[in-house]
This record gives sequence, structure tokens and C-alpha cells, in this order.
Amino acid sequence: MSQQFSRFHMSRRQWLASAAALAVAPCAMVLGGCASAQGAAAGAAAGSQPGGLGMVGGLFAGSRSDKGFMEAGWRGLEKARDELGVQLRFIDGIAPQQDKLAAALAQLAEQGSPLVIAHGGQNNQAAVEVAQRFPGTRFVVTQGAVQAANLSSYDVLQEESAYLAGVLAALTTRTGVVGHMSGIRVPPGLKGRAAYAAGVRDTDPKVRLLTNFSGDQDDNALSHRIAQAQIAAGADVIFTMLNSGRDGVTRACREKKVHQIGNVIDWTAVDPQVFVASAWADVGIGAFLAVKDMKETGAPRPGIYKIGLQDPAAVRLVMGRDVPASVRARVDQARAAIAAGRLKVPEHYEGPEFSA
Repeated sequence: MSQQFSRFHMSRRQWLASAAALAVAPCAMVLGGCASAQGAAAGAAAGSQPGGLGMVGGLFAGSRSDKGFMEAGWRGLEKARDELGVQLRFIDGIAPQQDKLAAALAQLAEQGSPLVIAHGGQNNQAAVEVAQRFPGTRFVVTQGAVQAANLSSYDVLQEESAYLAGVLAALTTRTGVVGHMSGIRVPPGLKGRAAYAAGVRDTDPKVRLLTNFSGDQDDNALSHRIAQAQIAAGADVIFTMLNSGRDGVTRACREKKVHQIGNVIDWTAVDPQVFVASAWADVGIGAFLAVKDMKETGAPRPGIYKIGLQDPAAVRLVMGRDVPASVRARVDQARAAIAAGRLKVPEHYEGPEFSA
């Protein structure tokens, strides 16, 4: 686990001294100072007023530099820091286990951040638990599905771009077999898989789908082995919803000269030889908007705020330059239908699972 406070630097001696002080009297560190419990409570109260937001807490159940989902969330908080003038206090590298996530959220709330953002739907239950214990703190779960008086969710509908990825996969496969790979079974990943499967099925029901949740978003040896197995079973296009573990799939695709569809960022710009498309979903925009709303109105938006294909800056399918015009046209037809509400993207998948 790593922690960092923006614009906050200490020598080793200062850090040891502060740590010793904390062991005696826990407090929140802000800009090199030590705020009392009373001061922290005052800071949280100030955060409920428009323009009063100073410190934002952020929790990441993984690495902020994973070149995927967690890093996208971190970029959203960086954008809030740079454009909205807030300071950041964060914890990353936490295992996606409810007790550990709850402890980290509680730590951020105890340190006086009036707004605490937990990045990723794996934080849903932990956020519900901790929000009840800290009614004076505002909590937000990005890609979440929970709400309470002081708890909101900002949900970028990455499943909508995942559906378009399924359309493209069905139109570009030469073998009639396509793959899907993810790690842990959290709601955004499950909905993304269901959407991709529906996009494939709706476009060409004869195409066979191989879908796998390995249990780990970051294990490259594991993802490489599963990708090899899917390719051996005929898959020539694999849609990945992984974090650091995506590199193992990319290596397998390069070895066997098959295509991959990425997600979250534009992977066609990173590796155009392997990636035929990428299901763009700026999941960091939820973190940015939560800070912006808190700063401007004194509170995040209530309930569950959804952002989909209607906002192409947030959600879209990016296609490589070699994708034929006919395929682009079919993808755009599906995009328009979803954006207009004529096509509802399924959230549940009940088909077979692939194991390797």
C-alpha cells in the first residue's frame, strides 16, 4: 500500500518524528501540519459549502500506474487537482477485499477529507458500510451501484462501448470464434462481458464466444496462458477488460498474429499492430465530475449518475485505421441506436464460461 499527499514533502527524520506523534495522537496530515480532530471535523463541514472543498481523498484497489482502469481513475483526480485547485490524499495498492477497502475508506474519512472517492465497483459494499459510520463525510464510488444520504455513484457506462466491441468482433472474425477476458467479477466487468456477448450475438449469432474471468486483473503469466488457450480454441479477436494483466494477452496475440480489442483508453494508438479497436470509457471522468459537483454545489450528485454514448468524450469505440468502412458503418448504426435509447444493452450474461 502506498500513500501520498500532494505538495507535501518530508525528510526521513521529519517523517519518523511525525509517525511517532501519530502513534500517540492520531490526526490528519495536511500540507505538513497536523490537524486536530476538531479541525478535521471543521474541514469536513466546510466541504459541504459551495467552493469550500480543499482536500479530496481517493482509494484505488490496485496500482495507479496499471495502464488501465486504476490509472484512468487517478488521471481524473489529477485533472481535478490541476483544474479545480483541490489537494489530494490517496491510498492505492489495496487488495479488493471488503474489510481492507473499508479500513482504507475509514482512514481517509478520519483524516478529514470532506469528499472521499473510491474508484471502482469493487468498493460498493465497503462504501455503504463506511458511509454509515461517517455521516458528515461525502462518499462517491466511481463505476458504482450504491447510494445513500451521503453516498453517490458516478457510473460511466463502459458496457455501451463494450457492446460496440462485440459488434466489431463479430464483423471482423475470420474463424467465427471470438474471446473475452477479464479478472475479478465486479459489476462493471460483468456488465461489460454481458454487453460484449450481446453485441456479438446480435450481429452474428453463429459466432462462438469464449469468455473467462481469471480471478486476477494483473497477473500476466495467467492472462498469457488463458489467451493462448482461447487462441488454440479458435479465437482470432479477444476483448480484454484487464489492468496490468493485459500485457500477457498482448504478448499471446502478437505471437499468434491475432487481434485484440482493448478498453478504457485508446489502445490502437499504443499498439496498432495488435489492437484493432478499443472500447473507450473514460472512467476517470466520474472522479473529476464528483469533485467538480462537490466544489460547485457542496455535494456530489445524488443517487447513481450515469454517463454513456451520448457523451463521446466519455464513451465510444475507437477503431484502428484498417477497419473497413462497411464495419464502421455497422458499428455506428449500433452506436446511434444505443444513444437514442432504441437499443438497450443487456447487463446479464447466462451463457457458458471458458476455462483453461
